[in-house]
Amino acid sequence: MNKSAVVHARMEPNTKKRAEDVLKELGMSPTEAIRLFYRQICLLRGLPFPVRIPNELTRKTLAKSKKGEGVESFESLDEMFESWER
Repeated sequence: MNKSAVVHARMEPNTKKRAEDVLKELGMSPTEAIRLFYRQICLLRGLPFPVRIPNELTRKTLAKSKKGEGVESFESLDEMFESWER
């Protein structure tokens, strides 16, 4: 198949760098990731993940967590699961 179509996109440099670091860990190039994304759109006839507008509670919770408020840290998954039982 002739691969001659081009996609151009502008984004924040930090977002691009972070995403490309993840792709590198996965052994993928940005081009391969974009092809995969487009192929999934075609196969699913939509985005391959849910896109939703968060409700008020979610927005408030995300804002608080970005400030480090109400965030708990755990040394292990077991410790986290145990905290749920308290």
